[in-house]
Amino acid sequence: MRIARAEAYDRLTRRAQFTAAAKGRRFHSPRMTVQAVRRSEDAGERPRFGLTVTRKVGNAVERNRIKRRLREALRLHVAVDGAPDVDYVIVARRELLSASFDRIVTELAEGLRRAAPKTPRAEQPASSDS
Repeated sequence: MRIARAEAYDRLTRRAQFTAAAKGRRFHSPRMTVQAVRRSEDAGERPRFGLTVTRKVGNAVERNRIKRRLREALRLHVAVDGAPDVDYVIVARRELLSASFDRIVTELAEGLRRAAPKTPRAEQPASSDS
């Protein structure tokens, strides 16, 4: 029997959501690529995440291990680093399998911060140069 666990984020479930994120901002590291796009429809209160681990990375056991490590890193840091109205796609590379968990968490946090779309100019506070 599986125990349901409350998540701090929502999941991307449709191909169109993944392809939209692929057209947004990106952050590359040796272990992963983070793609992010601000969503315009129903902004929502939580960020949405999708994980991509291709068959080139390894067999099913290795791919699932990578996804479990990424999900745990997301669970630990999404509340701090994820923007609420942004869709993120994390594309894993094989090097993620042998990386230390601390390294994965550090790169993921940096990727979420750097790939997030900049706030529109209308929302930025005006500077007082008087």
